[in-house]
Amino acid sequence: MIREDEVLKIGKFIKPHGIKGEITFAFDNDIFDRVDCPYLICSVDNILVPFFVKSRRFKGSDTALILFEDINSEIEAKHFNGLSVYFPRKYFDENEEVEFTLNYFIDFIVIDKELGEIGTISDVDESTINTLFLLKKKGNGDDIIIPASDDFITDIDSEKKILYVDLPAGLIDIE
Repeated sequence: MIREDEVLKIGKFIKPHGIKGEITFAFDNDIFDRVDCPYLICSVDNILVPFFVKSRRFKGSDTALILFEDINSEIEAKHFNGLSVYFPRKYFDENEEVEFTLNYFIDFIVIDKELGEIGTISDVDESTINTLFLLKKKGNGDDIIIPASDDFITDIDSEKKILYVDLPAGLIDIE
């Protein structure tokens, strides 16, 4: 049995890609890109299960398309939607510095210096010149968009999954 202390969370599966069983994988650090491992681990019903990688191809700086052995259709790939993905720690040096992408912050709670808790990061939009965090607003779940800029981030609590920001007055309208 694989234990939580033997793995590092590296992202999650988004959705199937095409009809042959490929799955879109959003990774949030560079371990997946730098270190070879024959399998990835998924959390299925709170049990860590290894799946052997048949092929992988990068779709962008923080997404890839994964094809697992014995997964041959879109229907089979749909079972992976939203699953957390882990990398076995035994394949990399713990002292090695890991660089995280902005996808690392998905599911982090955003707390502003003046406004308090704003919402939870649900996605990262890199389609424009300025990268944006898409948030689900606390309370009613409306969408909020804020810049994903180092200029506004004041602190990060990775353990509690909290991103502290100091946004300019009037940038967002919280009711």
